[in-house]
Amino acid sequence: MSVKLSEKYLKGFVSPTEVDKISHIAEAAYSVVKNRSGAGSDFLGWVDLPVNYDKEEFARIKVAAEKIKKMCDVFVVIGIGGSYLGARAAIEFVKSPLYNNLKKDTPDVYFAGNSISSSALSDILKLCEGKDVCINVISKSGTTTEPAVTFRIFRELLEKKYGEDGARERIFVTTDRARGKLKEFSTDKGYETFVVPDDIGGRYSVLTAVGLLPIAVSGCDIDAMMKGAADAREKYSDPSAKTNECIRYAAIRNIMYNKGKSIEILVAYEPAAQMLCEWWKQLYGESEGKDNKGLYPSSVIFSTDLHSLGQYVQEGLRTMFETVIDFKKSSDTVVIPDDPNNIDGLNFLSGKELHDVNRMAMTGTLFAHNDGGVANVVLEVEDRSEYSFGYLVYFFELACAVSGYMLGVNPFDQPGVEAYKKNMYALLGKPGYEDQKKALEARINK
Repeated sequence: MSVKLSEKYLKGFVSPTEVDKISHIAEAAYSVVKNRSGAGSDFLGWVDLPVNYDKEEFARIKVAAEKIKKMCDVFVVIGIGGSYLGARAAIEFVKSPLYNNLKKDTPDVYFAGNSISSSALSDILKLCEGKDVCINVISKSGTTTEPAVTFRIFRELLEKKYGEDGARERIFVTTDRARGKLKEFSTDKGYETFVVPDDIGGRYSVLTAVGLLPIAVSGCDIDAMMKGAADAREKYSDPSAKTNECIRYAAIRNIMYNKGKSIEILVAYEPAAQMLCEWWKQLYGESEGKDNKGLYPSSVIFSTDLHSLGQYVQEGLRTMFETVIDFKKSSDTVVIPDDPNNIDGLNFLSGKELHDVNRMAMTGTLFAHNDGGVANVVLEVEDRSEYSFGYLVYFFELACAVSGYMLGVNPFDQPGVEAYKKNMYALLGKPGYEDQKKALEARINK
């Protein structure tokens, strides 16, 4: 088992009896997920995805990834939200946050189209100068502003550099199966396309073509990743909150929420997990944050952030609890050398492996935060392998769906996301938004 829930650091905050008392609600929510009987059930394709994915497309993804590896020095992934966070999380989790700087036989992978910053996009364009480039644009509709604008710019760059025919071989599109502007355009142009499934929302899509093509280009083993998710699916098929740790985690979160906690902090002691935390924040924030409900998802990387936020966590408002990812094994071994002069007073660490020191820092922090009144859930993860990533992704996705139904919301819609888009479209003069533009301009000038 690649993920194990530890309740050791919940003592004094949440008792096993409290979990037992709410178990029937958690189990009922789990049943709603498995039976596809709740709000948003049209978007539960991810539940059986690890064993029910499109094998033909999966094979095409691996072929395309090998083609991309041979054709380019830089692979630019264009997408926003769930269209990039999962893939970037996987690459940094398995490979390194410094993946692009490492010596390797795979292309550098950069993510664009996730902001409207001219400086950020300009920097990536500069990195592409003098190099062979391929791109993967990911958008179900093709009309989302950030990736659509970025795709225009990179499409022009590739067509100028390689000609229209040459660009066609370097542009890969992940979009709707049969409809939408991007699908129509890609068919007309002859781009190779992959599918954003109709029954899987963006934040749940990392193990579809949305995430798998960039992940495969980086050299990650996507078969192992799917195997991890499949094993998690099997493990969490148990409907009992006593033995299903995924249901149990959802129940604990709900108990903390009902006790007045408003913030959940995801903690990792590996910088390689930072983008996993970002993916997690979208997953839980978009799924639960509606109807004036939901835990606010935050994240930190310790021990780094102990030197900036540690004081607040230790002694600030008691409105939070922490979920800690404990990586039991390190990808690398670094031994602390002895210093004959002991100028830093740290010879008591001589000969110790740095990962062991890191885990002792984690244990010390867990006890300190407990003493300061902060409950901690610990998720023990075996390592940073592809298998563990797939397993952990499935754990979080299933727990999120169960948590959402326990909270009484639809975990699969995001109506609030549209509010800023409509205002932005109006202010930019998009046809059909004239009245809204007038109203906003009046507010600006008030």
